[in-house]
Amino acid sequence: MPYQDFREFLAVLRKEGELVDVDRHVPLDDVGKALKKAYEKQAPALMFNDTGSSMPLVGGIYSTRRKALLAFEAEEGTLLGTITARLNNRIPPVYAEGPSPCQEVVLTGDQIDLGKLPIPTYSPKDGGPYITAGITVSVDPETSVPDIGHYRFMYLDKNRMSFLAEPNHRFGKNLAKHRATGRRPQGALVIGVDPVIAYTCQFKVSDTTDDWEVAGALRDRPVELVRCKTIDLAVPATAEVVIEFEVDLDETHREGPLGEHTGYYDATGRGQPAAVVTAITHRRNPIFQALLTGKPVTENHILKQVPLEVSFTNFMKSRFPNVEKISLRLSTSLSNYIVIAMKPRFAGEVRQVMMTAISSELRPKWVVIVDPDIDVHNPSDVEWAMAFRVRPRHDVVVFDDTPRAGCDPSVSDPYATSSAVGIDATIPLGEPFPDVADVPGWQEFELPEIDR
Repeated sequence: MPYQDFREFLAVLRKEGELVDVDRHVPLDDVGKALKKAYEKQAPALMFNDTGSSMPLVGGIYSTRRKALLAFEAEEGTLLGTITARLNNRIPPVYAEGPSPCQEVVLTGDQIDLGKLPIPTYSPKDGGPYITAGITVSVDPETSVPDIGHYRFMYLDKNRMSFLAEPNHRFGKNLAKHRATGRRPQGALVIGVDPVIAYTCQFKVSDTTDDWEVAGALRDRPVELVRCKTIDLAVPATAEVVIEFEVDLDETHREGPLGEHTGYYDATGRGQPAAVVTAITHRRNPIFQALLTGKPVTENHILKQVPLEVSFTNFMKSRFPNVEKISLRLSTSLSNYIVIAMKPRFAGEVRQVMMTAISSELRPKWVVIVDPDIDVHNPSDVEWAMAFRVRPRHDVVVFDDTPRAGCDPSVSDPYATSSAVGIDATIPLGEPFPDVADVPGWQEFELPEIDR
């Protein structure tokens, strides 16, 4: 059964030894240090009970693969298969009748004060305190299709935030459509949800996809939504905190910098639209959430890994059924360096696979194609294939004027193009090649002296 809400998942983490309390005072400026140290030690998630706010702050709940398995209630061997099967059965949301937990407390007008929320400044060079774990709900003004995604929001004052929505992302596209029609965009920033909803945000789907239906499929149960109080949007009824806002496209504020998923600070102090808060609603005694991003690997990358692997593998297999395995590297923020194992069926197919991968929504900069005997998750195996199966002049291809990957620091203009590299590290098709010099049967060989 799916988790009913955020608190139920936290209870499971605590029971499994994957959540510990930090009862001493930890300033919000030190939360990033604590989360970084916890990740490096592969430690449990942290519940900060004293940050100077009335709300506790939890972070690191997606920071390891084991926590991801607990979120999906799956085993490693069945995780990808279970998710793929569920994605084929979209389940529409249902709407709550009567009062909902996320609206037990409703703050409007002069009651709104973002400064009372425990919003960390993760690094001294950040432009300010950032909400990084919030899920942004918006709709396409032309189709009314809802979208949910993780977007960063920087605290400005008691009722204003600035934010970053890349033009190729659905929230950015929705804003552009609102600007063209002259309508004022609305949004809701949701903090503290059933973890599967958070993972849903990372799946690559078409712009016409209702993300609530995807979340229902992954949960194997509909998401219960409730209408917002001051805007025309619906949000998860059991969320901890909901920040309702309108976007003033004519009022711009400095936004950034922030240590992004690439591991670099992005452009400093650029102007971005203002999110003007119209209401804050929350549960009684709400729990706020932190999420560390920055130089890989952080919790942000672990959160993306499973959804992106499933989305991209399904995308590639639908076009090339002989694709066997795919690795999205955590160290490269998953999408920038991809390794694909396949058995080519005809001359030129590897080049087709390269072009398909590079033209995908992931926008990879490096695509390496290897034979199925190579472990795509093992860097030594991949490097061995690149060293001895690649003829650089023939097998390395540079593709010019490709779309820029999100937040790529080597291409500062988000509207500029980049380039990508495809490397064919497969054994030359139809040509003689030496046999691999390995020791067959070593895995099954019994050696009690070291088999402990």
